[in-house]
Order: sequence, then structure tokens, then C-alpha cells
Amino acid sequence: MSRKTSTITIDTDNRDKGKTFLLTEMPAYQAESWATRAILALTNAGLDIPEEAISAGMAGMASIGFSALTKLDYQVVKPLLDEMLECAQIVMPSITRVIIHGDGADIEEVSTYIKLRKAIFELHLGFSMAALKSTSGSAAA
Repeated sequence: MSRKTSTITIDTDNRDKGKTFLLTEMPAYQAESWATRAILALTNAGLDIPEEAISAGMAGMASIGFSALTKLDYQVVKPLLDEMLECAQIVMPSITRVIIHGDGADIEEVSTYIKLRKAIFELHLGFSMAALKSTSGSAAA
């Protein structure tokens, strides 16, 4: 069985509008390692992480939420965020390739990086965090 993929096209009216990105799920070992490092970093930062989340890997990260990473020191979270972007490629008319950052960058808006990271997180979880919030909100009502 192959890894999950999805595409995202930026529809926000900015410099990245219309750019399409192919997202590919990390191999299981890498995803488990990523989630373990993220959960351990959150624990070391003083967040109270439930035991079941600690032992659940990427599923445990789902219960904590992507926004929990904002609680971490930049030097701790940067490698995790960079590794997430390795899951994304830019789709161009004749080629799909690794995203270029820095000079001649493919991405020109901060908001695009945020959208890509959230979409990569959701790809690994197998569901949309926005859909989960709307479902859990309506279930509570």
C-alpha cells in the first residue's frame, strides 16, 4: 500500500494564489519519530500531556492539537516544522519538485507555510482538524 497524498491549491488572494502543492505522508517510522519528538518537547516545555497521548504517537498529537507547537521555543520547534515541509512539493505544469526556500523561493507568503503545515498535519491524522472542531462543537451542544 502506498502512502497517502493530497493536493492543496492556494486560493487566498495573495502572491501565492493559484500555486498547487502535492503533500505526501511520511513513512510510518518517520511519522512516529516526529510525533514522539513533538510530544517530548511539549512535555519538557511544561505542558501537562495525558499519558494516553504520549503513548499514541501521531494520534496522540491529534488530541493535543497542532497549535500546541506554539508553546515551544523556536529552536526546538524549527526542526519539526522544517521536517513537515519535506512532505510538500510544488506542482508546476511540467514538473513536480521540492519547494525552494530563500532566494527565488516558491512560497512568497507566510500564510502559505501555515496552510501547508496544517494540511500536512491533517494528512497524517487522516481527518481535518476544522471538521473535528465543528463536529465536537455540535456534539457538545
